[in-house]
Amino acid sequence: MDDTESTTTSADENTGNLCDNPTRDTLAEGLLGLLKPTVDQLDDRVRATRISQLELRQQIESLNEELTKVREALNNHPDLDPYVKKLIACKHKVTVVLNVLQASQDRLNEIRRMINKEKSVRPTIVTNEQLQEPEQGPSKIVSEQGSIN
Repeated sequence: MDDTESTTTSADENTGNLCDNPTRDTLAEGLLGLLKPTVDQLDDRVRATRISQLELRQQIESLNEELTKVREALNNHPDLDPYVKKLIACKHKVTVVLNVLQASQDRLNEIRRMINKEKSVRPTIVTNEQLQEPEQGPSKIVSEQGSIN
């Protein structure tokens, strides 16, 4: 075999196709030129997909660890019933105190209302008595003096 001859496949030999080696090389290079970018792009995408799958696997493992911690935390929670009961008791006490304070406030408001009502009535009575006494006082004295004299 010399360097100008290329090795042919057994399929080429069986078909009896007698193509020149340069033509076959040109066709092979043309097909390779057409297919190589697509194969390279496919290879890059497969590589990127594998990397993404590895990252996803790591994230799934991390999430699984976190979920395990959450499950353990939920199973190991402290008993909150005594604290809830204490809070309910405190709420009841606060409600009782609030009711007492509200009743006291209502009584104070009623007393203030009565005092203000009394104050508004008193000045009228005092003013009427003061106005009536001086007018009646001297006239009574005069009439009494006039009848006495």
